[in-house]
Amino acid sequence: MENALIFDGSPDLVEGTLVFRDGTVQAPDAQGKDGRVIDARGKVVIPGLIDAHFHAYGISLDGFEYERGPLSYSALVGARRLGDALRRGFTTVRDVAGGDIGLSNAIKQGLIVSPRYYYTGAALSQTGGHGDPRSGEIDVCFTHGHMCEVVDGVDNLRKTVRERFRTGSHAIKIMTSGGVVSLTDPIRLPQYSAEEIRAVTEEAARRGSYVAAHAYSSEAIAHSVTNGVRSIEHGNLMDVETAQLMAEHGSFLVPTLAAYDAMNRRGDEVGLNPISKAKNAEVLDAGMVAIQRALEAGVKTGFGSDLMGDLDNDQLMGVRLQIEAAGVLETLRSMTSVNAELIGNESIGSLAAGSAADAVVLDGNPFEDPAVLWDESRPRTVIQGGNVVS
Repeated sequence: MENALIFDGSPDLVEGTLVFRDGTVQAPDAQGKDGRVIDARGKVVIPGLIDAHFHAYGISLDGFEYERGPLSYSALVGARRLGDALRRGFTTVRDVAGGDIGLSNAIKQGLIVSPRYYYTGAALSQTGGHGDPRSGEIDVCFTHGHMCEVVDGVDNLRKTVRERFRTGSHAIKIMTSGGVVSLTDPIRLPQYSAEEIRAVTEEAARRGSYVAAHAYSSEAIAHSVTNGVRSIEHGNLMDVETAQLMAEHGSFLVPTLAAYDAMNRRGDEVGLNPISKAKNAEVLDAGMVAIQRALEAGVKTGFGSDLMGDLDNDQLMGVRLQIEAAGVLETLRSMTSVNAELIGNESIGSLAAGSAADAVVLDGNPFEDPAVLWDESRPRTVIQGGNVVS
C-alpha cells in the first residue's frame, strides 16, 4: 500500500508505505515486486478496529428469546452479526457474555466471515442478578442460556470458571451490578459477595487470564476492582473517587455508549420493556461523563458496542458518541492499542512491523473530518490478515 497517511497511535500522521505479507505487517524495505499494490493517496490508514464488548448471540432484547431459543439459530444470526462488524472495520471483537468453542472453531476454520474472535462464554450471574432473565411474576426454573448462567456460591463458581477455561474461553464475565435489560435488579446495587468475586478472579488469575465485570455504579465498580476484576464494562454511574480507585488498581474501562443511545432512539422499534426504558434513561447521559472522569484519572479506556437484536447496525454510532466524549485521538486509541492491551494481544491494534495485517483505509483524515470513522456512506477498505474483506 503506497502513498498512505498512516495512523499508529499519534495525531501526527506519517506518509509512507505499508507492506502486508503472510498475514503480518512487514518493514517497507521488505517489499517485493509480487502481489497487489494499492495506491492510498489522499486516504488515511488506521489499524483494524477492536470492539471489546460484542455479543454474537445477542439476537434480541428479550432475555428468554436470546437465552432459550435454538442455539443453531443464534449461531446463524451471530455469524451475520460478526460478518457485518468486520465489514464496518472491526477486525477483532471480544464477546463478553456468549460465544462458545463451536462458533470459535467455525471462525478459525474459515467457515464464516468474522473478525478475530475472543469469547468468555456465558456470563456468570447471581440469582435475580443482571443475567437472570426472569421477571418477578415468572415462576420457572432458569439455570443457564446461551449468554448467561446463574451460579451462586464460591464452590459452584470455581467449578464453572474451570469449565469455561476447559472449553476455550479467553476470559470470564461476571455481573456485579443491576442492568438495563434485566427486570428485577436495581441498577446501582452491587451483586455477588466479595468472596464469590474473589473465587472467580483467583481462578482466572491462575489460568493467566482475567475477569470482566458488568458494573454501573461506583459501589459496584469499587466492589469489583478491589476484589480483583480487571475490566469494568459500562461504568456509567462512576464518580471521580471511583475512577481514581480504578486507576490505582490498573483496571480498564470499556464504555458502551452506542447501546444506550440506540435503546433511547429505537426502543419502541425493538420492543424494549418499559422497565428497561426507565433504567436506560438513568444511565443514558452519564456514560460520556464517566469516560471523561476515567481519562482524567488515568484509567485505560477502551471501546465497546453492546448492541442487541436489530440495534447492531448502530455499531459505528458508538464511535461518533465516544469522539464527542473523548475526542478523535483518544477514541482511536481506545479502539486499537488500548483494546489490544486489554485483550492481551500485542500483534493487533497497531501497524508496526510484525503486527497483524489488519487495517482500515479511510476516505479522509479523521482528525480533520471525524465522520469518515462512522459515516457508512463513505467508502472504506477493510483488510484482515492482509486480505481485503469483500
